Amino acid sequence: MHNPKWLQITTYALLAFWLVIALFPLYWMITLSFKNLVLITTGPFFFPWIDYSPVTLGWSDLFESGQRNRFLTAMRNSLICAIGSGLLSLVLGSMAGYGLSRFSYKVGIWRNRDISFFFLSQLILPPAAVILPLYILFVESGLYDTLFGLTLLYTVVGLPIVIWIMRDQFNSLPVELEQAALVDGHSALGAFLKIATPIAAPGMVAAFILVVIFSWNEYLFSAVLTSRTSYTLPQLVATQVSSQGVKFWTMAAVGTATVAPLLVIAIMLERYIVRGLTAGAVK
Repeated sequence: MHNPKWLQITTYALLAFWLVIALFPLYWMITLSFKNLVLITTGPFFFPWIDYSPVTLGWSDLFESGQRNRFLTAMRNSLICAIGSGLLSLVLGSMAGYGLSRFSYKVGIWRNRDISFFFLSQLILPPAAVILPLYILFVESGLYDTLFGLTLLYTVVGLPIVIWIMRDQFNSLPVELEQAALVDGHSALGAFLKIATPIAAPGMVAAFILVVIFSWNEYLFSAVLTSRTSYTLPQLVATQVSSQGVKFWTMAAVGTATVAPLLVIAIMLERYIVRGLTAGAVK
């Protein structure tokens, strides 16, 4: 018979080991931002003030006048695209998910299950397969190098996952609550807004955060479909190159400043994300 205490210790040890593996890339990026070319090429040095003396070259480069302005512009652009696409995806995806959960549709031979799978199948197509037609479409329509065009594209890409999350959210809610609202005189839209939406709030938060994270980190679409004014933070990270080569220290500093807001958001909303993603898993 196994000792539960040893089982608990083993579980915590495995979790601690996995935590180290998961956080090590972030730790490496932060320490890299406090190194220069000599420290980068003569190491590995893992512990600042123990293995090496930290330098602030990367952060000094980041806060130079020209680089600082580019960083602030990229931060503003990323915020607009991420929050804008998150809100649009949430509004449209919530309504679509509610419709697929509460109403029966028939489009040819397709039913609700087929329509739901069609939305999910859009995630299978790799972005590189559609980037050329998207580039032509953006140039011809005047959306090239605009935050509006990039926000619309991120909304379209984020919609499938929002629809699936919200459909599962609404499937987990008892339909009797909305039926009672209809008996009280509410319309179907009123029941959706006043009854279903507040209860499904954790799922909405999770879906919103997932779209924001995707939009914040996305590089390929931004690199191809923007140029001088609408570039985002991932582009700024990738363009830290000088005549001497890649400026890894500045790249790490920009990367750290890019990741920090998402870490804060994830820590603050962690319980809502977990509740939203696991809702409907157990009935």
